[in-house]
Amino acid sequence: MADEALLKKFNFGEEESAELVSGVPEKTGYPKSSFRYNIVVEAINAYIEEAYFWTIDQLKLGASFNKFVKITDIHAASEQSAFFGVSEQRLGLQQEKASGYLRGISEMLKALFQIVRELRVIDERLGYYRHTFERKGEEETVGSEITLKGVWVDMVEGGTKNAASVYGLAQTVGFSVLPDLFFRIRANDAGGHKVKPEEYDAFVKRVVEDVDQSVNKMEGFNEKVKEVVKRKLTQYYMWKLRTFKELDARRKFTIKYLRQHYDTIKLYMGWIKPYLRNIMKLQMAEKLIEKDKAYELITAFEGSLIEIEVLSYKHRPGNKFHPCVLLNIFYRTAPSLTYVQEGYQRGPAHTGKFDMTLRGYVWSDEQIKNYIRMKEEEDLKMLSIINDDIKASMDALGDELRQYLREAGETFPEDEAKKAEEEKERKAKLSNSPLEPFIGVFSGVKDIVTSFGGGIRPAGKQSLKKQLTHGKSDVKLVLEIDAAKSELKSAIYGTYHNYKKMHGMLTW
Repeated sequence: MADEALLKKFNFGEEESAELVSGVPEKTGYPKSSFRYNIVVEAINAYIEEAYFWTIDQLKLGASFNKFVKITDIHAASEQSAFFGVSEQRLGLQQEKASGYLRGISEMLKALFQIVRELRVIDERLGYYRHTFERKGEEETVGSEITLKGVWVDMVEGGTKNAASVYGLAQTVGFSVLPDLFFRIRANDAGGHKVKPEEYDAFVKRVVEDVDQSVNKMEGFNEKVKEVVKRKLTQYYMWKLRTFKELDARRKFTIKYLRQHYDTIKLYMGWIKPYLRNIMKLQMAEKLIEKDKAYELITAFEGSLIEIEVLSYKHRPGNKFHPCVLLNIFYRTAPSLTYVQEGYQRGPAHTGKFDMTLRGYVWSDEQIKNYIRMKEEEDLKMLSIINDDIKASMDALGDELRQYLREAGETFPEDEAKKAEEEKERKAKLSNSPLEPFIGVFSGVKDIVTSFGGGIRPAGKQSLKKQLTHGKSDVKLVLEIDAAKSELKSAIYGTYHNYKKMHGMLTW
């Protein structure tokens, strides 16, 4: 039962009012119906499942309704009943599975933050490498080169702790100038980020030769100092070129791993949804045991409450409106557990009272989809909470996560929208081309043909009365609605009348 706010949100207008108790009109929470029939039957020794399946078969075979959508299927049971115990056992199994997947999703979300952080560090380091490789002049990107040399001296050589390092040797007599020469001299390694694998050895050889030439040009220094500078610079550039390749390969691998991680989270989300739906169905439905229904369920009795709602309609291609019957059955039963032969499991057989209501509507495809969406929004709150939490976690990572995933081939809704916008702009440019007069002629012919073919423009939120002001096409639409309403009246009354007749009730 939807509230008034939901009905307004999905453009269903007026709420239905009916005498749920004789002489007392009440709001039902459903859209206002064209036809409404109600049957209440108490049959202690009759299985109530028969009423549901008989009505479905009558609509399907007797009225030729070809589409059925189960909207609601919930239950509640008294706490001391055997049915409650069996149901809770099955609920526990589903909850255990769901909690396992939720733990997995939580751990993977935590790991997702670490992967993105690792990519940020890699991108920062690669930024220094690319600055030095992309330089155009000798003085450009000096800061990035000094940063990388500092990393090599501190992290690879061990800084002052290593006596053979640049800083360690600087404390030896005659080598105090070594750090200054090491950080000042630069070899020509421009374009190192674009070297192909088959050209790598030749590129390394060229860089090492350039180191030798740069050091040999130095004047005023003894040969031993030059020898040490050559050795240190050669080691540095070999390390620089090798680590760039490693970092670049690691970045590509990490991005692929991020995409795999992201896809695994989505996969787990797909796996967990059926369990969450089962949990919602197996749980005792709160709205069945609210104050206005609580008196129907006594703790010490073997009792249960069940509510089923099915939307059935006759869909014919080419028609804008369809006759729809909304079947709602409320059961108050005394379940008795019987053993099923297969697996020797206990299952309930329900006998008792049912309250069946048939509501008739003439709805368009959009209205049918809106009603289904409205009921989903009302019932699937658990899934929306989990989806929103995961979305919030993803959003906390910012645009970087999306950018990395795009590099790995992932697409997002905004990408599709951007692509559609670009396609629209492309068509707009085409319309301004020299061929535009010819395109306009063919568009005009299309409009003429369409006007003769009839049809009605989409009206969005406009009322039906505003739609029915456009000539012959609207007359056709009015006739279609009248025909659908006449067919609906015959189907819904026939189902109501035939049920009473077939079950020995008073008819007239």
